[in-house]
Amino acid sequence: MQDRRRNFYGWGYEGNDVSPEEIREFEQAWTRLLGVSGFEPMPFPTEDSIKLRAPRVTVPESLKSICSIGQHDRLYHTYGASTVDVARAIRGEFKNPPDVVAYPRTEDDIVSLYRWCEDASLAAIPYGGGTSVVGGVNPPSHDRYRGTVSIDMKHFDQVLEVDMKSQAARIQAGVLGPHLEQQLKPTGLTMRFFLQAWEFSSLGGWIATRAAGHFATAYTQIDDHIESLKVVTPAGNIESKRFPVSGAGPNPDRLFLGSEGALGIITEAWVKLHRRPTHRKMTSVRFTSYDDAVEAVRIISQSGLNPANARLVEREEAAYTGSSDGTYDILVLGFESADHPVDPWMSRALEICGDHGGSWDEAGLGNGPESADSDAKNWRDKFLRGPALREHAIARGVMRETMETAITWDRFAQLRDHVKKETNRAIREVTGRPGSVTCRFTHIYPDGPAPYFTWFAYGDKARIPEQYVAIKAIAEQSMVDAGGTVTHHHALGRDHRPWYDKERPELFCTALKAAKTAFDPHSILNPGVLFDPS
Repeated sequence: MQDRRRNFYGWGYEGNDVSPEEIREFEQAWTRLLGVSGFEPMPFPTEDSIKLRAPRVTVPESLKSICSIGQHDRLYHTYGASTVDVARAIRGEFKNPPDVVAYPRTEDDIVSLYRWCEDASLAAIPYGGGTSVVGGVNPPSHDRYRGTVSIDMKHFDQVLEVDMKSQAARIQAGVLGPHLEQQLKPTGLTMRFFLQAWEFSSLGGWIATRAAGHFATAYTQIDDHIESLKVVTPAGNIESKRFPVSGAGPNPDRLFLGSEGALGIITEAWVKLHRRPTHRKMTSVRFTSYDDAVEAVRIISQSGLNPANARLVEREEAAYTGSSDGTYDILVLGFESADHPVDPWMSRALEICGDHGGSWDEAGLGNGPESADSDAKNWRDKFLRGPALREHAIARGVMRETMETAITWDRFAQLRDHVKKETNRAIREVTGRPGSVTCRFTHIYPDGPAPYFTWFAYGDKARIPEQYVAIKAIAEQSMVDAGGTVTHHHALGRDHRPWYDKERPELFCTALKAAKTAFDPHSILNPGVLFDPS
């Protein structure tokens, strides 16, 4: 599943090109959105056009069988998948590649890599699927390290054990989403944890970054799926006991959830599974008043109905994806179950929507994503294709970025207004042109939503990375200033550190540093993602 070569400057596998028809469709959408036409794309780099810095370290003879200093391996592991990463890669800027890429096959291999990194003063960067959009897998530039080793977990890709009675499985953490589900399929069970990067992200990455799946309610955060973890740290292995729930003191798993590889490498996890859904309903609800739509979603979130999908999409974004004519907002609403028909749940949710001015097509009540009405299907298709278009957009000067947060219902309206105002101001100041800023809900909770902002701007192709960083800094600050968390599910990496430093209690940071010293006494693991190395 993982032997095909990945594109080193963008999304997906080599040779999986976007069709000319799809490019034309998106260019037309960018023209409508940004008022720009006549796009002249920059050429994409080739592997042999980039001269990498020579490796600064020599691989020990005992590790050569699992290590590579190959050009493609080092190029591919230099960056994650953020806009700025892709922009720098397209520009041919690979100033700080990893010196070595390691592919351990056993936990003993990981320990051997730790010992080498400690002895040689090397930084070790755990690497799952490489889809970080916040600088989580990028080699650090800190001068205390003589070099960097990227530790790619792709060989840890097996479902090891399935407990059918308890509906759980023990799974190696390097497995990517499609291979995980492929192995579970004969059992009739599924992890049912799908995210936009699902095809190229790993179980260990989901856990280490506290990712969230596509479910709008109930099974949202990866935290809710974990029964126990096995973690290999430089100081030794930790394997927590497996329980459905425990009240026995602080939970060791919670220390590694969101640790982003800075405390140890997750090698296995027991995760909760679900029966595959057999009953589905999905539709889109149109609202001419955004405030009424928000109120309807709030009531649904507090109703106990627990929809699988409840994405409220502003009309401008809906128009961009062809899901609205620009005069109404849409709520993409869905229910599913492996046990019972969901018609009563959908009926009640639609009744709530109707009470707040929502309308829908009764004939468009589909039994799943493929049979949903055209508004819902158009939005879903464009959403899933988003990552594949990133490098093509950047090559044409189009910046697209997403940033998400969570906030209580009483503060949402003020946050939305402030973030949109400040981000629009930043785009104008940095690029000299108007842009687009929209907001949608990805997840909803009884006490608040997870607003997900998307901004588009047309920049100078020669200065995309610098312009992007300038806009993002203002946009993120506005989100935090309005009372939101710096991230709901995109992790910290190095990019979100400035805001995380202010969000967490200082005394907690002191405790976290003590844990880092205990698990990683030489501070080799992913330095800089939680706090600066001492």
